[in-house]
Amino acid sequence: MGHPPLEFSDCYLDSPDFRETLKCYELELERTSKFLKELIKDGNSVITAIRGYSLAVQKLSQTLSVFQFDFIGDSLTDDEINIAQSFQEFAGLLQEAEHDRMMLVQNASDLLIKPLEKFRKEQIGVTKEKKKKFEKESEKYHSQVDKHLNLSYNKERVNFYESSVEYVYQIHQVQDRKKFDVVEPVLAFLHSILTLNNLTVEMTQDFMPYKQELQLSLQNTRNHYESTREEMEELMKRMKHPSQICKMHSFLPMEGYLYCQEKWALGVSWVKYYCKYHKEGRQLVMVPCEQKPTTKQGTMQLTLKSCIRRKTESIDKRFCFDVETSERNTPVTFQALSERDRKLWMEAMDGKEPVMELNEIGFKFVRKCINYIETKGVTQEGVYRTVGSNIQVQKLLNAFFDPTNPGDVDLHSNDWDDKTITSALKFYLRSLSEPLMTYSLHRDLVCAAKSDNLDFRLSEIHSLSYKLPEKNREMLEMLIKHLVNVCSHSEDNRMTPSNMAVIFGPTLMRAKEETVAAMLDIKFQNIVVEILIEHSKKVRSQRTQLFQFSKHKRTFGKTEKWVQISNFSFFFRLDKLKNWIFKLFFQFSVFIQRIRNLENYKIASGLQLFNTAMVFSPSFRLATSRPPHSKPSVASTSDPKVYQFLFFLSICS
Repeated sequence: MGHPPLEFSDCYLDSPDFRETLKCYELELERTSKFLKELIKDGNSVITAIRGYSLAVQKLSQTLSVFQFDFIGDSLTDDEINIAQSFQEFAGLLQEAEHDRMMLVQNASDLLIKPLEKFRKEQIGVTKEKKKKFEKESEKYHSQVDKHLNLSYNKERVNFYESSVEYVYQIHQVQDRKKFDVVEPVLAFLHSILTLNNLTVEMTQDFMPYKQELQLSLQNTRNHYESTREEMEELMKRMKHPSQICKMHSFLPMEGYLYCQEKWALGVSWVKYYCKYHKEGRQLVMVPCEQKPTTKQGTMQLTLKSCIRRKTESIDKRFCFDVETSERNTPVTFQALSERDRKLWMEAMDGKEPVMELNEIGFKFVRKCINYIETKGVTQEGVYRTVGSNIQVQKLLNAFFDPTNPGDVDLHSNDWDDKTITSALKFYLRSLSEPLMTYSLHRDLVCAAKSDNLDFRLSEIHSLSYKLPEKNREMLEMLIKHLVNVCSHSEDNRMTPSNMAVIFGPTLMRAKEETVAAMLDIKFQNIVVEILIEHSKKVRSQRTQLFQFSKHKRTFGKTEKWVQISNFSFFFRLDKLKNWIFKLFFQFSVFIQRIRNLENYKIASGLQLFNTAMVFSPSFRLATSRPPHSKPSVASTSDPKVYQFLFFLSICS
C-alpha cells in the first residue's frame, strides 16, 4: 500500500499526521539510498568480472591462434586440413565475441554506474540537505513559539514554512524521479547484455554449419585413425617378433634340407636337396642328395621371384610351399622337415600366405555375396563394419573355393549369417595376390587423393580407374555399385560413404611394402574409395554419354555394334578392336568435355574448334577407320576433310 501524499498546505499546519507521513517518506528515502549504494557496488563487481572474463577469453584466443598443427607424412586429407585450421576459426570467433563484450564493458560505466551515482548525489543528496534545513528551521521556529508566545515571530515562521515546503517538494521529486532515473540505467545495461547475448546467438547460428562440418571431419579422422592404428599395431607386433629382428639384422644365408617335387613323364617324385638361399641376390642353390649310380645330377641354381605357403588341403604332403622362379615356367613345390622349418624358409624368402585369384569363381563368389546382402542385409545396422567369426569365414571360403566342386554353396541356407558373408567378401578381396586397384596404380591414386584441387582429384581418380585391367575394372564397378546401394540406406544401417570407405580403403588398395609411411597413406586410400562411391553415378553417366552401345545388329552373319560419340554415329567391328582405341576415345571425350565447359564458350569460338579439329582429325580418322581384315563400313573413307568436319561436329554437339 502506498504512502499518503504530502500536501503543501499541511506544511503550515505541521500536524502530527504530517510529521508521521513525512517520517515514512524519509524511511523510504533512506532505503532507496542504501539500495542505490548496493546496486552501484554490485554493478561495478559485474563489470569487473566481465572485463576479467573477456581478457581471459582473449588470452585463450591468442593461444589458439598461434598454435599450428604438425603432421606426419607428405600431405593432409581435407578433414585434417579442416581440423588443422579449426583453432584459427575458434580464435576468430572468440575474438569477434569478445570485441563486442569489451565494447559493453567500456560503455557499462556510462550506462549504469554514472547515472545512478548522479541520481544519488543530485537527488537524494539534495533531499538530505533539504531535510537538514527543514529540521533546523523547525527547531528554531518551535523554540521561538515556546519562549515568546506574546511576541511576534513572523520571520521564523516564514523561514520554517519555506524550508518545509521546499523539503516536501524535494521529497516528491525524488519519489517521482527514481521511477525512471534509477530504472533507465539498469534497463540500458540489461539491454546491452541481452544485445550481446543476441549477437552471440546469431554468431552461434552462423557457426553451426562449420561446427557440423568440423564434427564430420573429426569423426572421419577418428575412423581413419582407428583403421590405421590397427594396421600399425599389427606391423609393430610383426616387427617386434624375434624372427623379424633376426631377419632385419642378419643377412646370413638360410640353408638346410628340402624335398622338391619333380614332375616326370611317368609321374611325380620327391627329391631330397640340400638348399642354400642367399637373400641379397635371391639365389637358391640346390645340391641333390639322392644320386643314383646310373645318373648324375649337378647343382642347380634358381632365382627366386616369390614364395607362397601351400594350402594343406591342396596337396597330400605337409609343410609345403611353392616358389616361383625365373628359370621355370611353373611354380616349384618344396616340402620342409617340420612346420617350424617351413616358417623359417618362408621368412627368409619373404613368403606369403596363400592368396585368392581374380577368376570366374571369384566373380561368382562376389556376385552371390552381393545378392545375399542386398536381399537380406542391406538395412542391417553396421553392415560390413561388424566382423564375423574367423572359423566360420574360413569354413565358408574353403567350401566355396573347394577345387573339387567350386562355387557349390548356398549362401541363403541357415549355415551362414550376415556377418560371416560380409567378412568373407572382405577377406576374399584382401587375399587377392594383387589388390583390386593394383600396385602399379597405387602411388598415382594416392597422389591424386592428396591434390588440393577437388576437380582434378575427382577427374584423375576416375581417369586412373579406367587404366585398371579389364577384370579388375569389372569387379570394381560391380562392387562400387553395390556399396552405393548399401550407402543409400545409411539412415537404417548407419553406413555413409565415408564409413564404408574406411572399411574398403585398405581392402581394395594397399602398398606393396608395409611401412609406417604406407600406413599413414591409408587415409588417402579411404578418400579414393569414398570418391568412387559418392561420384559413381557421375562416372556412369559420363561413360554412357561417351560410349552408347546399341543392341547387336546382324550384318553379313557377324555381330556388329553401334558406337556413338557425341551426336555422330558410326559402327565398326569390336571383336578385334585394340584397347588403345578405347583409351583414345576416352582422351577425346575428356577434351570435348573441357571445351564444352569453357565459361565463355560462344559460337564465335567455332573457328578455334575447327582449327582444333584440323589438328586432331588424323587421330580421329585412325580411331574411326575399320580394323584390319574387316569389311568396309560407313565410317571408312579416305578424304581427310571428311574427318575434320565430322570431328568438328562432334565437338560442337
